[in-house]
Amino acid sequence: MMRRRDFLRATLVTAGSVVVPTACSEEEGLPGACDVLEDDSFFPQSVASGDPKPDSVVLWTRVVDGDRKTDLAVALVVALDEAFTQLVELKPTSSNVAATASGSARVPVTARAEFDYCVKVKVSGLSPGTTYYYRFYYTTGQGCFSSRVGRTKTAPAPDADVPVRFAFVSCQDYAGRYFNALAALANQPIDFVVHLGDYIHETTGDPTSQPPAEQRKVALSDVNGAITLKPAEGVEIHAARSLNNYRELYRTYRSDRALQRVHERFPVIAIWDDHEFSDDCHGATATYFNGREQEEDESRRKAANQAWFEYMPVDYRAGDDFRYDRSAEYPEDISIYRDFTFGKHVHLVMTDLRSYRADHLIPEDAFPGKIVVNQPALVDLLEDIPPYASRYADIDADEHRIYRDALEEIAPTFRFDPSFGYQQGEGPRFISAAFINEVVAKLNEQREEEERLPLIDNTAMAFMDSGISYADLGKTDYFSAFGSRYLVDKDAFDAVSQLAGDVQVMGEAQKAWFKDTINKSESTWTVWGNSCCLSQLAIDLTPSSDEPIEPWRYYLRCDGWDGFRAQRNEVIAALAERGNAVAITGDLHAFLAGTPAVDAAPATKVVEFAGAAVAGPTLRATLEKQVASHPLLKDDPIARNIAAELEDYLVDKELKTNPQLAFCKPDGNGFCIAEANADELVVTMHMLPESALATPLYEEADAAALEEQITIERFKTVKTAPGEPPALFQDEGGTWQKLNPATEGQDP
Repeated sequence: MMRRRDFLRATLVTAGSVVVPTACSEEEGLPGACDVLEDDSFFPQSVASGDPKPDSVVLWTRVVDGDRKTDLAVALVVALDEAFTQLVELKPTSSNVAATASGSARVPVTARAEFDYCVKVKVSGLSPGTTYYYRFYYTTGQGCFSSRVGRTKTAPAPDADVPVRFAFVSCQDYAGRYFNALAALANQPIDFVVHLGDYIHETTGDPTSQPPAEQRKVALSDVNGAITLKPAEGVEIHAARSLNNYRELYRTYRSDRALQRVHERFPVIAIWDDHEFSDDCHGATATYFNGREQEEDESRRKAANQAWFEYMPVDYRAGDDFRYDRSAEYPEDISIYRDFTFGKHVHLVMTDLRSYRADHLIPEDAFPGKIVVNQPALVDLLEDIPPYASRYADIDADEHRIYRDALEEIAPTFRFDPSFGYQQGEGPRFISAAFINEVVAKLNEQREEEERLPLIDNTAMAFMDSGISYADLGKTDYFSAFGSRYLVDKDAFDAVSQLAGDVQVMGEAQKAWFKDTINKSESTWTVWGNSCCLSQLAIDLTPSSDEPIEPWRYYLRCDGWDGFRAQRNEVIAALAERGNAVAITGDLHAFLAGTPAVDAAPATKVVEFAGAAVAGPTLRATLEKQVASHPLLKDDPIARNIAAELEDYLVDKELKTNPQLAFCKPDGNGFCIAEANADELVVTMHMLPESALATPLYEEADAAALEEQITIERFKTVKTAPGEPPALFQDEGGTWQKLNPATEGQDP
């Protein structure tokens, strides 16, 4: 039997009646008439609350006391007023709480050294829709010290006909940027905050996404326990790997006063995305080296999971007795998907899109010339040969062995698989003839004329079958995210994904829970909180021509839902069948509004609102770097303008490329606020320019300057009858204008 000390679990207490404080005794340690010393150093990460329900909420703090390495005794007090004149009676209900007299206004809890001195307390028996105040106390020989006061609010009762107002945020990168969006959010009149992931970023000073900074650095003291990365010549950074690494990141992020204020004032409902573990991860596998190294690391994944468990105030679906156990088999060590009801009008469903997902459909180390769809399969799927298909050769046939030998010769130099991605006994090894010619042409440049190999000529190609190669999908390099996760050829990918079928994002168990949960939802609005953008994000670079021309279209990113077409369609269909469903999403680093639809059924759709990063590189800035480093796009004059004209590429006025996308702001940071009632759900986007993150605007004196830099966009959807597709509206100077009316029933 595992010992209790091997786990961290929330302390459970039940709230009772309200009591009036009296002068505290030395035994009680409860401040009443006695003095409480103010010293934040004992509570360096302040306080937090999370997962509000009609009768409960989870409270959190972290306690430190200099060099003391032993467990620390702490007390919790909850009140109905900020002055703590109406204290709530607390009764311990779990075995790991020290004994206390029934009816005490404080409950003793323990900050355990083995869990980084984090304390979590689930308080039950509370009243619905009620604001509570709380604080923790720590007593030393010098006196009784208090944490800052936290404010939280329980969810309204399920039958309460009340409006619900909440914020949703994502992607807060501490390095080189300040959380000024959170400084503004902390002053908003809202009920709770939804965090859609990337609460931390696991790297320190990555030049591809994190600007250099002297005053706003992230550093890991345990560099031997970290992963060393070298993203550029002369640059060395670290990525968290050990439990201490991940804990240190949470300590650093939670030291930010803007983030602390949000946690002090509102309960937060959080899920994770990739950066809580590793950028663009799937399961326990990272992608830093794009296939050059094996990056599956369950120990690292569990370290990330345990740190998240310790630092986030979460009420797990597994129940009050859920215990994090690192010895459990991954991914069964922790389950974070769960749902919440806020009165009659909001049912919030939160999902985990990282723990159970499959690898990206196109491997980063895919051999570009390998044929992944041969001609019989392609004709069976599309009934014809598409213009993007490649002629291919059997590299082991007698007439092509000279090319096989040449490719095998250079394999060690370029470190690609000399079997060209084929498994032993897989069958004929088909390689794109155009790819063969490209490699041969480069080899010939380095050879004497008499040693040069002939190219495969057009006559020979005319007799070859056609199929889809990885190069046709955008794979230009052997070990690259291009053509795998980013800038993937849309038409070729759509064909390959149809043949691949249901590539998992949620995992079977979570998907079944998700569909069952939304089917049983009785609220006016089913709000799905998920970390990845649901709307299609494709760009069309096809030059204008009077003649038929091969289309040149890319998905911007296939790490999100665009890379999992079958499951995307299934999820949208389930939400559309439920009706009045809204997806709130993050990760994109852009503001977005649209009505994403099933690929083959454009009237089967839902509403989506995506929020930009709290602090991070914008979608435009990221795309600029990607295009500048892309082997083909960097030299194309049309492609070089993609980032500058991104809104026009994505929100296509002719409604061809992304017909359901109505709005995109790719160059801002900020947060969103949603207001839901019986008739409508309104989202207000609060947008800050990237330049506004350079210095902290956290003080009251900065409020006016911060407010001046925020611009607002407002959207809404209205309640519809069963079977009626949703509509999206934008506030145009006080008048609601319907967006994309031409897409009603239109085949994209």
